[in-house]
Amino acid sequence: MRDAVAENFLAEARGYLLGDYLPKIERCLERLTDEQIWWRAGEQSNSVGNLTLHLAGNARQWVVCGVGGGEDRRVRDAEFAARGGATREELRALLRSTLEEVDAVLARLGPAELQEGRRIQGLDVTVLGAVFHVVEHFSMHTGQIILLTKLLTGTDLAFYSFPGNDARREWER
Repeated sequence: MRDAVAENFLAEARGYLLGDYLPKIERCLERLTDEQIWWRAGEQSNSVGNLTLHLAGNARQWVVCGVGGGEDRRVRDAEFAARGGATREELRALLRSTLEEVDAVLARLGPAELQEGRRIQGLDVTVLGAVFHVVEHFSMHTGQIILLTKLLTGTDLAFYSFPGNDARREWER
């Protein structure tokens, strides 16, 4: 039973990252110009570009490096300091390739490994905690990216339709 719960947790995490959050962010990036991607509401705010860089950096640091043992070369402050320099397509490719690396690490994990300890960003966490952190972190910033995209484009992103009251993911069509 425990193995099934652990395997289900990993499958759900992989599904949310690659199958839900990534397509939503990609749809947002598709609808924004490169100028809009780097727009900030104020000096203390982040742009869609900053948030995309940040998500890629965080996921790589926590899962690819912290859980999977990859080399951590992250410069977190640079993710927020950027004011441009990457196009919409470059940001999309970075996020997709990072999540593919994350997915490969998660695919290799076994149930027992979820209880192992790791030290990530100076914090002592379990592997399960690290994975959960990345999923919830992605959720929060995906929401911010969606809000900024709606604000900048004035459009409904039409992620879902509800034929017969059943939700259908429009990015899967």
